[in-house]
Amino acid sequence: MRPSRRHCLQHLAALPALALLGATGARAEGAAFPQRPITLLVPFGAGGVADLTARIVGQAMGTLLKQPVVIDNRPGAGGVVATSLVVNAPADGHTLLLMSNASAVSVHLFKKLPYDVTRQLAPISTLGFFDLALAVPANSRFKNLADLLAYARAQPGRLTLGSIAPGSTQHLAAELFKWRAGIEATVVPYKGSPALINALRAGEVDVGFEILSPLLPQVSGQALRLLAVTGPKRFAGLPQVPTVKEQGLANYEVDSWNALAAPAGTPASTVARIAWAAREAVAQPEVQDGLRKLGVTPQAGTPAELAQLLGQEITHWGEVVRKAGITPE
Repeated sequence: MRPSRRHCLQHLAALPALALLGATGARAEGAAFPQRPITLLVPFGAGGVADLTARIVGQAMGTLLKQPVVIDNRPGAGGVVATSLVVNAPADGHTLLLMSNASAVSVHLFKKLPYDVTRQLAPISTLGFFDLALAVPANSRFKNLADLLAYARAQPGRLTLGSIAPGSTQHLAAELFKWRAGIEATVVPYKGSPALINALRAGEVDVGFEILSPLLPQVSGQALRLLAVTGPKRFAGLPQVPTVKEQGLANYEVDSWNALAAPAGTPASTVARIAWAAREAVAQPEVQDGLRKLGVTPQAGTPAELAQLLGQEITHWGEVVRKAGITPE
């Protein structure tokens, strides 16, 4: 089984030297950066967890860099629109991309992308990780994951798993769950999170796979219950909810992440300065508090660690896409 992706970003012993480069050395080598506002392209619509993460961290980074970070939402086409704009932008650090695991998944969803995500982007830093959860209606017969798996194995094909659009992390997480659990179940995709939540509340599907952020109000309002979170450990904001691993599926782990990248060829000193600003921003208590309220676990890292994470994700999700029988468009 592949090592935990978060664990790959926790070996930060070398960060003091990197931080020094970001704060001082980068200024000496690339004193002109930043010359103007920095544009951060977000491949998702306004109001979602990725957009809000970008705004929370971007505001703090703007203060540190003494130039505003302007959020430019460019949703659609699996992130292709936003990513294409970034890879074709001047490699000077003033145009950045909010990456996510969708950047890795899209490699396998399209027959030919107009860019090479591993060669035409310069990784900078992760910002945070966010778990998915298995949610059921408040009155569901399933009290825990063991109940759900027992039902699925006793009645093959009867269990329904709700997700959002095919090819999304939620959809692939549901497919991976079927595979790892060795069960027969039907994955039912919906147009978006509101439609999935409405279907869950109405009992149209047995269990939904969704990121934590849109589920939290439903859980606090007692409309939905969580059977498990999908990350490597329990979410700090919901310590009573066990992981899927804790409940018997030791080889199942899914989380999403957001990160920063620049066009390939961006000077190393500029990348280091942006990475320094990202780490300093994510370390601020008010930023951490804002992210945790979204269901995000704050975690910055180094460019090398992000490059390693991206490579692992491309390999992992490629296997899941093939197992799910998804044909590239």
